[in-house]
Amino acid sequence: MNRGRNHLAHSLPIRIMHWIGAIAVICMILSGWQIYNASPLLPFTFPRWMTLGGWLGGGIAWHLSATWVLFADGLAYLAYGFSLATSVVTFYPLGQRSYSAIWAMRFSFGLATSSAPTTACSARSTWE
Repeated sequence: MNRGRNHLAHSLPIRIMHWIGAIAVICMILSGWQIYNASPLLPFTFPRWMTLGGWLGGGIAWHLSATWVLFADGLAYLAYGFSLATSVVTFYPLGQRSYSAIWAMRFSFGLATSSAPTTACSARSTWE
């Protein structure tokens, strides 16, 4: 089997959502350090160049904005994952009972039109 760099493990939307989430988490960490530095009771402070926001209000604004970006990114990831039938097998490697439950949910929402698969292998061939 050829395991060269020709094949990408994840599609472009998944990679984009990953990096949006990673940047949002970094923003949350840096703004969290700014919020931490604003407290006069805490003995340790982070260097100013390692924080985001400049002052307490700015740190909170960055923190909440990054939180919403991360939340929207997570919703987009879930929506994309459930919109593709193959992602159920690719991203959620579950047992046989879980495949039947997921198929039943998709069928009840009108996303699947045929009967439920009986094995994981038939689920893979049906969903691909």
